[in-house]
Amino acid sequence: MNSEDLAFSDATAIGKAIARKSLSSVEVTKLYLDRLERFGKTYGAVVTIMHERALREARAADKEIAAGRTRGPLHGVPYGVKDLLAAVGAPTTWGAAPYRDQVFDYDATVVKRLQAAGAVLCAKLAMVELAGGFGYNEADASFTGPGRTPWNRNYWSGGSSSGPGAATSAGLVGFSIGSETNGSIMVPSAYCGVSGLRPTYGRVSRHGAMALMWTSDKLGPICRSARDTDTVLRAIAGADANDATSRDKPFGGVRGRRPKLAIVKGATAKSQPEVVRNFEASLHVLSESCDLVPDVPLPKGDYTDVFTAVFNGECASAFRDLIESGRSRELQSPSDKLGGYAVYGSLAVDYVDGMRLRALLNRAVVRAMEPYDAIVHPTLSTVALPIDLPFDKAYPKYPGVLDMGSVGNLTGLPSISVPNGLGENHLPTGLALLGKAWGEATLTQIAKAYQARTSFHLRRPALVTAP
Repeated sequence: MNSEDLAFSDATAIGKAIARKSLSSVEVTKLYLDRLERFGKTYGAVVTIMHERALREARAADKEIAAGRTRGPLHGVPYGVKDLLAAVGAPTTWGAAPYRDQVFDYDATVVKRLQAAGAVLCAKLAMVELAGGFGYNEADASFTGPGRTPWNRNYWSGGSSSGPGAATSAGLVGFSIGSETNGSIMVPSAYCGVSGLRPTYGRVSRHGAMALMWTSDKLGPICRSARDTDTVLRAIAGADANDATSRDKPFGGVRGRRPKLAIVKGATAKSQPEVVRNFEASLHVLSESCDLVPDVPLPKGDYTDVFTAVFNGECASAFRDLIESGRSRELQSPSDKLGGYAVYGSLAVDYVDGMRLRALLNRAVVRAMEPYDAIVHPTLSTVALPIDLPFDKAYPKYPGVLDMGSVGNLTGLPSISVPNGLGENHLPTGLALLGKAWGEATLTQIAKAYQARTSFHLRRPALVTAP
């Protein structure tokens, strides 16, 4: 296997090669460290490359394997984490200039669990400042610059997990960890042509992660295959005494029957033609392994407005000190410099009403999903946004009509996005599945069956170095 093939292999394949000693973890780690140096800045993907820690962990992994001890499928596999997770050996900047020198003397629980699985931490990956908490409207929203999709660096890699999406897509790490409050795993996965899994709220401990919206923040894997998302999630999942919201729950999956999928009504309305075409082709593939039910309506409700009301209150509380100190003016995005004051001015009554309506909507969604194993829809209505335009000016003809991000994140339900083709400007499109609570294994089962019949997840972008 040449270095390029290795770099773009999924974590499962890399782990198997290391376990059978046809590769060493040190060899793979050095390859990824080199690629992070060569391409990380080109795609705005990296904040800190952790050479010393990575090589120390890789040597330890090889030593254990040589002694006959293998910790599991991720043993020796290099990875990166979004820079809102604490990790010893590097700053944890939250993507924002006011925190660029912030250092924690402990590892986040997710990092600890991956270390226990034998994985090798190589890098802190770039992110939109404060995970987009202050309402940015442009790609250049971090002191590290805009994240760029490896498929065309003139287009955004998506937020707020811009670095994990780009780094995974470009073969700079074996896999990565992102976070999602309202789209930050699903969006970069779609824009970068990779597989991202947003877990059920509470499936993964958030100890050591930046808080944005306590009732919606989630951590999850961004990988090059659906099978990897399942493997990584199992390694990081479970209850943690440091996060009272985390839970131990079985994974399950569908056995002895075909999964039943609801095609959400209006799924492709006001979407780019290529998004529609690729979605319809995906439904044909899914029909080979699943039963599809068309035109299933979502319960009516103001999902976006309800989410915004709750988000504003919790975000303002999370960053109260930053806003009150006036240091939010140090942020990169012009929108963010003022956006903190907007969320800070949100009304308590709006928050309370939002939480009340949220409970009603959640119950309605759970009832509507009861007959189905998952809801299927395009991840987004367009391909990646150009980095040189405000977001609201990029594709005004294709706003989409469904905000599935707010639906899924209000309810805390899991979702997966996998690549399903190329659209405008040769940019990736995504296929998404929204599942029931604790139903991640069902989602990855369906997605793995889809990827067994397609090759979109095997396609590679042609990388360039920055001019």
